[in-house]
Amino acid sequence: MARTKGSVGADTQKAIFEAARGLIETKGFGAMTLRQLAAEVGLQPGSIYRYFASKDALLQALMNQHMTSLIKDWELLEGKGDDPVSRLRAFVGFHIRYHIERRADVIIANLELRALGDEYRADVVEKRSHYEANLRSILAEGVETGVFPDVDLEVAAYAIIAMLTGVCFWYRPDGRLNIDEIISIHQKLVVSGVVGGS
Repeated sequence: MARTKGSVGADTQKAIFEAARGLIETKGFGAMTLRQLAAEVGLQPGSIYRYFASKDALLQALMNQHMTSLIKDWELLEGKGDDPVSRLRAFVGFHIRYHIERRADVIIANLELRALGDEYRADVVEKRSHYEANLRSILAEGVETGVFPDVDLEVAAYAIIAMLTGVCFWYRPDGRLNIDEIISIHQKLVVSGVVGGS
């Protein structure tokens, strides 16, 4: 059991988030109970409701936190480049590194979205679309300037995102290749796949 957080506020909410990530990653959202979560943090079961109205609200908050951070970090990233190819390479590198370093968040955001009720899911999906629009914009600029051949932007973006996000599900820190090598391989695969399209 984690150390009890004595004060009501940001520290307790942070502890709830951290414990929820661990429980959802290992047990799955459906199997996790708020009673288990409260015990993990050192709270009375009913105290969880002081921070989240429901289990769905907690999951939505976790996913929104992940998506908000992802969007913000991409927007603040320096050195994206001045042309579509450079920006595409930058996007690939950013996406892979961010997702590998936040594996639990990625697993929750991708595998548990279906667990959210409609009223909670819409906000998360909107943020996801906002992030993916950055990639579609890069691809669109490449097509418009003739750097990339004409391509269905939505399908291309979905395919690239799926491939890049998938890395965090199989990458191991003690594996044959480090993160930089993995990124380099994927940059070549994505750029050559887009530029060489027909």
